[in-house]
Amino acid sequence: MDFQSIVVELITVLIWGSTWIAIKFQLGHVDPMVSVIYRFGLASAVLFVFCKALGLSLKFSLKEHLFMALLGVCLFSINYWLIYQAEIYLTSGIAAVVFSSLVFFNIANNALFRGVAVNPKTLIGALVGIFGICLIYMREISSFSLADQGVKGLILALSSVMLGSLGNITSARNTKAQIPVIQANAFGMAYGTLSLVAVALCMGKTFDFSFSLPYIGSLVFLSLFGSIVAFGTYLTLTGTMGADKASYAITVVPVVALIISTFAEGYVWTIPALAGLGFVLAGNIIVLARKPA
Repeated sequence: MDFQSIVVELITVLIWGSTWIAIKFQLGHVDPMVSVIYRFGLASAVLFVFCKALGLSLKFSLKEHLFMALLGVCLFSINYWLIYQAEIYLTSGIAAVVFSSLVFFNIANNALFRGVAVNPKTLIGALVGIFGICLIYMREISSFSLADQGVKGLILALSSVMLGSLGNITSARNTKAQIPVIQANAFGMAYGTLSLVAVALCMGKTFDFSFSLPYIGSLVFLSLFGSIVAFGTYLTLTGTMGADKASYAITVVPVVALIISTFAEGYVWTIPALAGLGFVLAGNIIVLARKPA
């Protein structure tokens, strides 16, 4: 893995690791689905302005628009709503473990839809990393029960991960088809926002807004950094490294979130959690290390 890819991955995990705190300021007065609409709608608008300012071409064929729409529905709308719904029934630890399974979905879907052979090193590294995540959240996992709608939460979370994986594969396909990441994300986020607006209207959601500084500040951060920058860097990795390797970054995100929580919320690291951190880092090395010459 070259230096540039390392920097791009670091940017991705640092931003997404910090969005866990920002999302807390989005919960409350405004319906979560509506907040997701605001987030990606704003991000899409900013990206279109950016494209116009730089003179980037926004002309694409109908086929290309269909694949960008598929990207949007899978990665920038319905999957995020499912995440919010899943976390009603799951603790953050269980959710982190389920979402980290994205790497396995990407390995399977890469082989199924793109004919990419399974890389044993990537699979082993992913297993090591997921084991580390399980150690970090061992207390929450041991207390998890399939009762109290736990099954419903798991189904929602896995559905979100499956959609996200299909979005990753679509993005890799779009990159191979020479669709630039910036324009693909601009249109994808626009199509994703429109699809979620349709769902919200069908469900009778109210489009409220909070003019409080924490809500507006977190919305801007999530739109500009959590959506535009982080998705731009992550999907760049997906196009250059492959969806399977790039998705390992998702495994590192909960670790970054806990490190930030250590200083912001007083999270206390246990011995199993520290051991889990070691396994996550080891898995990252296994997945990303180059073969010796």
